[in-house]
Amino acid sequence: MEYSALSIFHDITNAEVDAMIQCFRMRRGEFAPGQTICVYGESGGEVGVLLRGEAELVRFDYAGTRTILERLETGGVFGEALAFTPTLGDCVEVVSDRNSEVLFMEYEHIMKRCERACTHHSKLVRNMFRLVADQTRRLSRRVEVLSRRSIRDKLQCYFRIRCLDAGGDTFALPFTLSALADYISTDRSAMMRELKKMKEEGLLRVDGRQVTLLEPFPRAPF
Repeated sequence: MEYSALSIFHDITNAEVDAMIQCFRMRRGEFAPGQTICVYGESGGEVGVLLRGEAELVRFDYAGTRTILERLETGGVFGEALAFTPTLGDCVEVVSDRNSEVLFMEYEHIMKRCERACTHHSKLVRNMFRLVADQTRRLSRRVEVLSRRSIRDKLQCYFRIRCLDAGGDTFALPFTLSALADYISTDRSAMMRELKKMKEEGLLRVDGRQVTLLEPFPRAPF
């Protein structure tokens, strides 16, 4: 595959990536839809790179309530070293949403000084910090959505963010409506009722996963 197409390997050649795979003793894994890729707290400080497929970072609280923290697409990077360690009995997992292939590497190999002072190692560290900054921005958006009090406010905030990313009033949801309810941390039935009201009021149109805003919503902060 063309590794340079992945953000973490930007400006690094395939030959250099192959050398790092050997040097860092990276390992590969393939996962079916619904299969757990890793569990935070049990992953041993590994960083995962999604070489192909899609996955979700999911949190389960002590009562078993499921919340989607982040959607990961090809090129996505995850690992507790880049985020957090679960507390208060919560369980955080990365779950494959489609047939996926993941490249695992030890975080300490990435961050420790390379004995050969390889240029591609420095590029990898630079790319990693850029990805962490992007992840922080995405999580900041997520906090903005969750901070809204009503289901409608959460939906409007999330839809406006998606529109800004799409550059227009029509966008595709990255997951199902059931997953959307998990993402905005609300009851699915209540969310579906609110969506129905919004459609009846002429605020939006929903066709499968495609959403079109028909009336301007309050501007999102991002």
